[in-house]
Amino acid sequence: MATYKEIIGTNIEVVSSDPSNPVTGQVWYNTTTDQLKAQQQFIGNAWSSGGNLNTGRETLAGCGTQTAAFAFGGDTNPDNYQALAEQYNGSSWTEVADLNQARGQLCGFGTQTAAIAGGGYLGDKTGNSETWNGSSWSEGDNFNQNRFSLSAAGTSTSGIVFGGNGPSITGKTETYDGTSYTEVNDLNTGRQDLGGSGTQTAALAFGGGAPSRVANTEAWNGTSWFEVNDLNEVKNVVGSANAGTVSNSLAFGGKPGPIDNTELWNGSVWTETNNLSVARGKLGGAGTQTAGLAFGGEAASNDSAATEEWNANVAVGAWITGGNMNTGRNGNLGLGTRDAALSVAGEVSDDTFSGIVEAYNGTTYSEVNDLNQSRRGHAGAGTAAAGLAFGGQTPPYTAKNELWNGYVWTEVNDLNNARAFLGGCGISTSALAFGGKAPALGPPNVRAETESWNGTSWTEVNDLNTGREIIGVGTNTSALAFAGRDPVTGATESWNGSSWTEVNDLNTARFAMMGAGASNTSALCFGGADPTRTDTVEGWNGSSWINENNMPTATQTGAGAGIKTAALAIGGNTAADSTEDQTLEWYGDGLLTLNVTTS
Repeated sequence: MATYKEIIGTNIEVVSSDPSNPVTGQVWYNTTTDQLKAQQQFIGNAWSSGGNLNTGRETLAGCGTQTAAFAFGGDTNPDNYQALAEQYNGSSWTEVADLNQARGQLCGFGTQTAAIAGGGYLGDKTGNSETWNGSSWSEGDNFNQNRFSLSAAGTSTSGIVFGGNGPSITGKTETYDGTSYTEVNDLNTGRQDLGGSGTQTAALAFGGGAPSRVANTEAWNGTSWFEVNDLNEVKNVVGSANAGTVSNSLAFGGKPGPIDNTELWNGSVWTETNNLSVARGKLGGAGTQTAGLAFGGEAASNDSAATEEWNANVAVGAWITGGNMNTGRNGNLGLGTRDAALSVAGEVSDDTFSGIVEAYNGTTYSEVNDLNQSRRGHAGAGTAAAGLAFGGQTPPYTAKNELWNGYVWTEVNDLNNARAFLGGCGISTSALAFGGKAPALGPPNVRAETESWNGTSWTEVNDLNTGREIIGVGTNTSALAFAGRDPVTGATESWNGSSWTEVNDLNTARFAMMGAGASNTSALCFGGADPTRTDTVEGWNGSSWINENNMPTATQTGAGAGIKTAALAIGGNTAADSTEDQTLEWYGDGLLTLNVTTS
C-alpha cells in the first residue's frame, strides 16, 4: 500500500483514519472519508478567571489595561457607597489610597498611574471629579452638570464624559483637557447606565436606559455623535469602560438578568461571542478588545468580586457555535466525534418523545433513519457509522436496545434491566451500561447495576459503588462514571474491565450533565444542574477534575459526543421546558482540523 499520495507535486501522507495526535502544520489524506485535512493552530476568544477584587461591589468605575488596571468607588448593597481603590497587576488586586469622596455610579478614564474619577451618586448626584497621580487623589474641576450612571473614555489630560442622569436622563457630553470640562454636542439618544470606550476624539457609546433599555450605539468623531449599528442584545448597566476603541470595542454583562452576554465591535457591526463565566451587571471594565478585563458587579445573588480576563487571537480551549439541528430536543443521545456525530431521539416538546436521528458532519445536520422506538434519557455507544442505543423513557422505562449500521436501526437483545438516565460507553460490539433509574423498583429508584454487551447479548457484571442517574464515557474495559442524582453528587468511579473504584469527585456536584471521553484517564464533563442550570466545564486527567472554560450558555439534559479535547454539546435545555437545537463545539487542545477540498 502506498504511504503517500502525490497532490500537485507535494507528497501527502495517506491514512485510513485521522492521526490521534496531529501537530500544527501536519497534512494528511484520509482514504475513508476521502478528505485532505490539515491541522492548524486554532485562534479563539475566551474569558478566563483572574484574581478577585479584595472587596466585591457594584457600580464601580475602572480604567487601564488588562495587566495594569484600576478600579475605584462603587457600592455594596444596600447603597453602602465606597471610596475604595484597587490596582490589578495581571494576577491580583492591591488596595491603594481611597478616593476623597465615597460614591457609586461614577465614571473613570485614564491609566493606572494617571486617572480621573468623576460624577456619581453618594446620596445625591455629584459633578465632582478627582485626579489620580499614581499615589494619591486630589480634587479636580467639576463637571458642568452634576450626574451619575454616566460613561467616559480617554486619558487624564484628554477625556470625554457622556450620558447619565442629572437631574433627568441626559445625552450631555463634556470634554476634559486636563484642567477643565467643556460642553460639546449631546448624544442623539440621552441615556443612563451606558457603556463607553475610545478617546476624546473618537469614542463609542452603547446600550443603556433611555429610560427603557436600548441597544442603540453612537460613534463620536470629535465634533458630534452619529448613530451606527445597534448591539445584538438590548441591555443597560453594561461593562466596557475603556475596553477598546471606536473601531474595536468590547461590551460585556449588563441587565436585565444579570446577563453574561459578550459582544465584539469591529467598527461597523457587533458580533456575539463567548460569554462571561459570571453573569452580572453594574460591573467595571478595562483594557482593549483583544485583552480586556471585567471586574466586580452585581451577580445573581450578591455583589461580585470576580475578575475575568478576555483574550482574543490566542490559542485557547474554547466553545464555538456549530450548526443547529433541524429539530430541537433535550434528553437526546450523542454518538461519534466532533466532526462526525449522531443526535439520537429525545424530547421534542413537553412530554413528547421522538425517534428522530440526525447526522452531523462538523458543519450541518441531516436527517437519517429514525429509531424504531421513540425515547429520551437513553444511553449508547459507538460512532456515527456503527452505534448502539439502549434504555430510556418511552414514557414507560424501557430495556430496548437498537443497533445502527450507518443506514438503519435494528432491534437487538434488550438490557436485562429496564431503566432511563443511565450511563453508557464503548463501541457497537463491546459496550457498557450502568446506573440509571427504574421507578418500578421503589424509591429512590436509582440503580447500580452494570451490564456488559458482547455484540449479541447483555451480561450483568459488578455494580457501581453508588447507584444513581449518571453519565459515563470510555470503553467496555476502561470507563468513567460521574456525577448524577439521587441525591445530587459529584461522585466519580473508574471501571477497569471488571470492577468500579471510587476516585476523586467533580468540583461541582450536578446531574443532567453531558460528557465526552475515550477512557477512564481522559474525560470532559459539561453543563448540567446543581440544582439550577450550570455552564461549568471540568476535565478529568486520570486523577482529578480541573475546571475548564465554561460553556457560553448554561445547559442541561443535552447530549455529549467526542473526546476530552474535541467534543460536542448537542441540544438540551437552557430554560424551563425548552428543547434546544444548538450545537457547541469544544476545542480543548487549541487545535482545529480543517477539511480541505481535494479538487
